[in-house]
Amino acid sequence: MKKVLSIILAAVIALSVLSVAAAASDKDDLRFALASDLHYSATEEVLEKTNDDPIFWYANRRCDMENESGWIIDEFLNQCAESDDVDFVLIAGDLANRGRTRPEDHYAVAEKLRAFEEKSGKQVYVINGNHDASEEQETNFALFKKIYADFGYDRALTTREDDCSYTADLGSKYRLIALDSNHPTKSTEDGMTKEKLSWVKEQAELAKKDGRYPILMMHHNLLDHLPIQRVLSRNFIVKFHFTTAELFADWGIKTVFTGHEHCSDATVYTSALGNKIYDFTTTSLTMYPLEYRVMKFSDDEIKYEARSVDKIDSEALRSTVEGYTDDMINAMNDDLAAYSKGFLKAGVQYRLERSLSAEKMGIDEDAVYYDTVMYAVNKLRSLLSMPLCGENSLQAVAKEYGIDIPDSSYKSGWDLATDLVAWHYSGGEHFDMDSAEVQTLLKAVATILRNDFAGIADDVLLKAANGFLGELGYGQIADSLMKYCISRFGVYTKAEIFLVAIASPILYKFACDNDGVDDNNGVIEGYGTVNFKSNVSNIFDNLNNLSEKITFYLQLVMSYLARLNAVFLK
Repeated sequence: MKKVLSIILAAVIALSVLSVAAAASDKDDLRFALASDLHYSATEEVLEKTNDDPIFWYANRRCDMENESGWIIDEFLNQCAESDDVDFVLIAGDLANRGRTRPEDHYAVAEKLRAFEEKSGKQVYVINGNHDASEEQETNFALFKKIYADFGYDRALTTREDDCSYTADLGSKYRLIALDSNHPTKSTEDGMTKEKLSWVKEQAELAKKDGRYPILMMHHNLLDHLPIQRVLSRNFIVKFHFTTAELFADWGIKTVFTGHEHCSDATVYTSALGNKIYDFTTTSLTMYPLEYRVMKFSDDEIKYEARSVDKIDSEALRSTVEGYTDDMINAMNDDLAAYSKGFLKAGVQYRLERSLSAEKMGIDEDAVYYDTVMYAVNKLRSLLSMPLCGENSLQAVAKEYGIDIPDSSYKSGWDLATDLVAWHYSGGEHFDMDSAEVQTLLKAVATILRNDFAGIADDVLLKAANGFLGELGYGQIADSLMKYCISRFGVYTKAEIFLVAIASPILYKFACDNDGVDDNNGVIEGYGTVNFKSNVSNIFDNLNNLSEKITFYLQLVMSYLARLNAVFLK
């Protein structure tokens, strides 16, 4: 009798647990953590010296904290396991840094994810990034799907045989479309095809037919998250991105989660029919600011916030890797975010210094602009390495041109420039154009431009700049702008106007993100909301937005010319 009662009791308990689990997974609201670019690397036994920084002498050109990556991932998963407002975890690609050639690194990540699922009872959904798989290397698409079979593919409603794409239901109202956006063989280029687009359309329609809202996750960006991203990071955004965004939005996809660019940024596109699509790209988990997102979906609104990994097991790290000093460990323990920022800044400088060569820039010695560009590059490297303030500084050079760079806590031009990059990666481009930071930057840039090209004739510089832009696919696009500027500001040379016209929108975008969508913490409309505007009014709104962007660009250039008149006035 006791045995029978025990069995009945066990059955009741099991059913209760199952009902609770079912209730948790069938909520109308959706709550999940979103991470990207884990870039797991098997820890090296000895740190490799790459530069002369007193603490960050092992910084790498990717700026990922590779040696610390395993411990950072562990803490991220631990936070997700303990968070009451995280029901699922989504990872938008690049799980392993060298995953294409080292399947063993993928197996290590999979074990971490499996342990998390067993501990928390929460499901993980992954998609591959450009670092993860290639049909011509050790980890092909089939092997990737095998290794990560328990993390999305086990609950897949449908999969694509030719790549790693699949769909799966999240909660009771949402369907995840996990899209493999990668080229099958090329390392960074997107692999978007008409067949993939057709598949996305089909899955979005099936989701709506089943009464579910489609959510899309892929590695490559859908929208621009950098100024002229097509030029600066041409392989980080899908081809024909506005056309693709137009299609996705009109197919009912309101949110797309991406990675690859390693920045925290949210932006929006509105189709001609008035349908909005938001692209949330998330910074690399293992790079400053070590953040991930927590998304909360309801019919009326979608809330999102950034959370960070603020600690790791530094003693375990130190016992595993030879080379960490007391100063490094203490800095990690005191403020891990600040430590990761220092690592990023050192890595950016290391990367840029290595990139400032003819070979790295892809400039042939026979190119018409070779001597001009290399002269400028060498001067640029020298000026950036100078102290920003004090004797024998960039501040002192600026005075020769009538430019007053205010005293600043920044140590050098490199320190200022790399801080600007850190702002972008963290989604912190919130500075007013009149702020001390931006004004210092503008004056430093003005000094560098004036000093860098002081010994180059105007026509030579103009020819070199147009040649360089032409190879980027932009040709003589600045000619009309220069004519307009000269008609307004005849005291400026053509080359000076050309340089300002190129630099101004880039610098502005890095300092000020004004697209109306908060990058890290905000609220947007939910899938259940309806846009009641007519199609015609939305089309005109888009045309007006385009006109406003063109006008804004011209005004921006004029503003920069006015701000830099102390440099360029003769």
